[in-house]
Parts: sequence; structure tokens; C-alpha cells
Amino acid sequence: MNTLARIRATLWRTFLQAIPTVLGIVILVFLLLQLVPGDAADVLAGESGGISEEGLAILRKSFGLDQPVVVQLLSYLNHLAHFSLGDSPRYNTPVMNLIMSRLPGTLILMLLSQIIAIAAGVALGAVMATWAGKWPDRLLSLAVLLLYSTPGFWIGLMALVVFSIWFGWLPSGGDVTIGADLRGWAYVKDFTAHAVLPVTALAGFFVAIYARLVRAAMLEISRQDFVRTAHAKGLAPFVVSARHILRCALSPLITVAGMHLGTLLGGAVVIETVFSWPGLGRLALEAVMARDYAVLLGILLLSSLTVIVANLLVDLLHAWLDPRIRTR
Repeated sequence: MNTLARIRATLWRTFLQAIPTVLGIVILVFLLLQLVPGDAADVLAGESGGISEEGLAILRKSFGLDQPVVVQLLSYLNHLAHFSLGDSPRYNTPVMNLIMSRLPGTLILMLLSQIIAIAAGVALGAVMATWAGKWPDRLLSLAVLLLYSTPGFWIGLMALVVFSIWFGWLPSGGDVTIGADLRGWAYVKDFTAHAVLPVTALAGFFVAIYARLVRAAMLEISRQDFVRTAHAKGLAPFVVSARHILRCALSPLITVAGMHLGTLLGGAVVIETVFSWPGLGRLALEAVMARDYAVLLGILLLSSLTVIVANLLVDLLHAWLDPRIRTR
């Protein structure tokens, strides 16, 4: 079976496995959300200063909340079958439109933080493995341990205090300056300045994980027979480390990075709240506070699909990095 056929088979197998997985997640989360006290009608009634029982009943009926749970679930599944996520009672707009308006911000935040975390983790891990047991390794191991033990929201808050309040170097929140109406390169510079702190705060925890993983993997691989053979052939130590040891050490790194995508999404909720970053994390928090379960279910469904796609990409990258691995 050639490479293209293997990739096609992997995509088809993943698609077949994803359908029952996503369906099970949707049903389970939908039923669990029904156990939460209150609903969107209660929240809207409270915000309006109070409403009569008759008005509350009319509001629930307009949202379909007066129906039995099974009927509501079947109605939601019917929306999904027609590629619709329903409408938001809170915002009175299609859920898909809300998610699409917030998705770019979260994707940029996640992508930049993962790039920084992987690059910094690989660099630190390689340095620690090269000087294992010596002072660079001990110093970096201590720094990585502190970074691993520190909550992301605390890092974000301290970064705000130091770089926004004390020094005033970077903005304290949002993704762009409100009312600035910037274009072109000026917009890129302004957006980058706003993204530095949240991206760094979100990447900190994963830098620690990836650095420790790369160090352990490189030390283990350096004791393998093929590495000793490469040294015996007269290859330079840097070439052996870069082309043989480090390349093989990237395989577990990719696996862990794919597994931590859900954790990254969870961390984005906290970081987006701390820095007032307009993304899915803040939208999910707002949906929870407003009991807007349609929006929350849409975000969870999108998150599940994202994790499934990430795991598929991890399998394909494994096969590319290690020729001994073949997709089936």
C-alpha cells in the first residue's frame, strides 16, 4: 500500500471513529448540563429586574425549554444533522456565527503559544540533555520546575503587574487598542503588542512539560545502539544529536503536544479571562454564567473535533518522523 493510500485509509478510519465519539460527547454533556440549576430564561429574567410566572413560562416556551429533556436532546441532534448549532437565547443569534466570530482569536492564541512552547521546550531540553548533570542542566531544571509548578493565571497576573502597570511596556488587555482604527503594519504591531502577555502566559506551563520530556527522551535515545554506531562512523557530535537523537526525541513530544490540546483549550479560558482576550474561552465562560447551553455545547463540540483532528495529524507526523511507523 503506497503512502497516499495509507493516508486515505487513516482519514477514513478516523472519520468512522469520530462519529460515535462526538455523538457520545454531545449526549453526555447535554444531559450533564440539565443537572445545573437554572436556565437561560431564569438569567434573562433576573437581569431584567424580575418577571411574572406567566412571562417566564412564555420565555421558556420561546426557547424550547419547556419541553422534556429527551425532546430537547432530539431537537438539538436534529439541528446537528442539518449542520446547525441552533440559536443562542442570550445573544438571539445563530451559535455558529458567535463561534466563528470568536474562533480566530483563540486559534491565534493557541497556535502562537504552542509554537513558542515547542520551540522553547526543544531548545531547553536539548541544552539540558547535552549538559546532563552539569550546572546548565541543574539551573535549567530548577527554572523548568518552577515554571511547571506555577499556575498560568498567576503568571498572567504577575506579567500584567510588571510589564503593564510598573513599566507600561505592553497593554493590559484586549487584542487591539479600542477606537484606534489601525490598518496595515500599524494594526499588526498593535495586535502583536496585545498578544505578547497572553501568549507567553499560556505557553509557560507547556514549555516546562516539553523541556522535561525532550531531555528525558534524548538521554534515553543517546544510549541506543544506532547512536553508538553513528559515533563510530565518525559523525560529528552535533550531527548525531540533531539528525539522530533529537529527531527521534520529537516523536514523544508530538504525542504529548497532541494530547495536551484539550488542556490548552482549558488554559485559554483562564488566560482569555485574565487578559480580556476575545476568544472562545471568554465566550464559554459567558455562556456558563448566562446558562446559554446552546453556545456551550457548540464550543465543546468544536473542541472535540479539534482534538480528534489534532490526534490524526499526530499519527501522520509520527509516520513521517519515524519511517518504522506506518499508518494502517
